[in-house]
Amino acid sequence: MSTAPRYLPHYTVADYAAWKGDWELLDGVAVAMTPSPFGPHAERLSRLAAVLWNAIDAAGCRATVLAEIDWIVTNDTVVRPDIVVVCGPAPRHHVEEPPALVAEILSAATRDRDLTVKRELYEANGVPWYWIVDPDHAEPSLLRLGENGRYQPVPARGRRELDLCPDCRISLDFRG
Repeated sequence: MSTAPRYLPHYTVADYAAWKGDWELLDGVAVAMTPSPFGPHAERLSRLAAVLWNAIDAAGCRATVLAEIDWIVTNDTVVRPDIVVVCGPAPRHHVEEPPALVAEILSAATRDRDLTVKRELYEANGVPWYWIVDPDHAEPSLLRLGENGRYQPVPARGRRELDLCPDCRISLDFRG
């Protein structure tokens, strides 16, 4: 068995805060967020944020949609989901509590991580809704945290009601 892993650096949020460039930190391991996504990814992100804002405004909820903001999960884990919905107003700095919803738009650089490591991270940290948008498929994947603490798929067809916060239930139309 190799002794190399014990010599690998284990970074913390303090280390992360001093870095230049775009990074995530997963269990103390630095993960570069390059290259940046291309136009279709950015367009989907903008449209998805608009859909969520419109649904929140229509429901009169006290929730906030944030794009590309760091979520400090633990002292050695920081992720930057494409979109998060938090209950109440935007935090003054980074998100430090589990969001009500996380949306990731898959890209060639992030597909595997979004479908495995991040799904497990969001599930383990109690994120109630995980929305995965795959540009190669018309229908997104919508996952809801079940009472067993595991994500369960929810059909993303037609009109869906999502309970986001104690005072926030939104309606989304998945017909295109």
